[in-house]
Amino acid sequence: MRIVTIVGARPQFIKAAALSRAIRSHQKKGADVPVEKYLVHTGQHYDSKMSDVFFEELNIPRPSINLGIGGGTHGKMTGQMLVSIEEILQEQQPDWTIVFGDTNSTVAGALAAAKLHLPVAHVEAGLRSYDKRMPEEINRVLTDHLSQKLFCPSTSSVENLAREGITEGVELSGDVMVDVVRFHADQAPACPFKQPFILATIHRAENTDDPSRLQAILNALDIAPHEVIFPIHPRTKNRLSELGLQLPGRVNPIEPLSYLEMIAALKACEWVITDSGGLQKEACLLGKKCAVMRDRTEWVELVDADAVRLVDVDLQAFREAAEWAAERLENVGDIYGDGKASERILRSLLQD
Repeated sequence: MRIVTIVGARPQFIKAAALSRAIRSHQKKGADVPVEKYLVHTGQHYDSKMSDVFFEELNIPRPSINLGIGGGTHGKMTGQMLVSIEEILQEQQPDWTIVFGDTNSTVAGALAAAKLHLPVAHVEAGLRSYDKRMPEEINRVLTDHLSQKLFCPSTSSVENLAREGITEGVELSGDVMVDVVRFHADQAPACPFKQPFILATIHRAENTDDPSRLQAILNALDIAPHEVIFPIHPRTKNRLSELGLQLPGRVNPIEPLSYLEMIAALKACEWVITDSGGLQKEACLLGKKCAVMRDRTEWVELVDADAVRLVDVDLQAFREAAEWAAERLENVGDIYGDGKASERILRSLLQD
């Protein structure tokens, strides 16, 4: 079986690591069906702390090709990726094109394959925030409707697809990020930050590109009850500079963290402030509550489990979330699976 895997951003490197490990295990067992993998890195995340280090830490094979397409508008980036990925797929003629999540790399890979009548497998299918203002929402909806295999992390994502009339090829696999967190949790280094601290990340365009929202988030960080460790995304760093905004004194900006450094920080922090989707899950898996600076989330199970509070940019809601977060997170169970999602996904692909 020949597969082409498309990645481009931090969350996709993490998910690809789980599948790569499953493939290596499959090969070591002397499988009847060998798997040949061609890994395409679009270059969407090009900072070394947000790209190269993940391949090293998570033991992901180096990309077969790096397209170097990073920066620019959504349309320009997606269009350039589409042209390059189409050429690769025409040359490789894979049995499956695998895409992850909801980035521009995801939809470009799915669209290029679909136009060439090559089957698409979407890992992390069926998520919905029902907020079309988010480019990620548009990407995930389009990708789901282009895919032949849809691997869902939760029952609610299966139900979301059914409401849109998608039932063929839909499988409840569990979340591959659970596989990675469980495998690497004990490999994290000692956390270098003085406790107690809160871990915060902000990077989404709807927060960083709107000066009033970004200022409101800074106001919230300023009233956090502990020092805030703030791994700063390049987009956020640039916007703060362009807008002349200053981080509050209690916020400690640092360079982006590698995966294992982030796991170490999550294990040691009091709680988390973020607008990231993946970090919400990672926090929950490591027993930490999370205040989300958005008015909705695609990870609805975390809200139902009282692991996440949606505070948007409301200061009063943030104050209430800070009191809530001080209480211990109860065991939320295996809401995203048992840590064997990547094995299920590989078995499913091999059966076809």
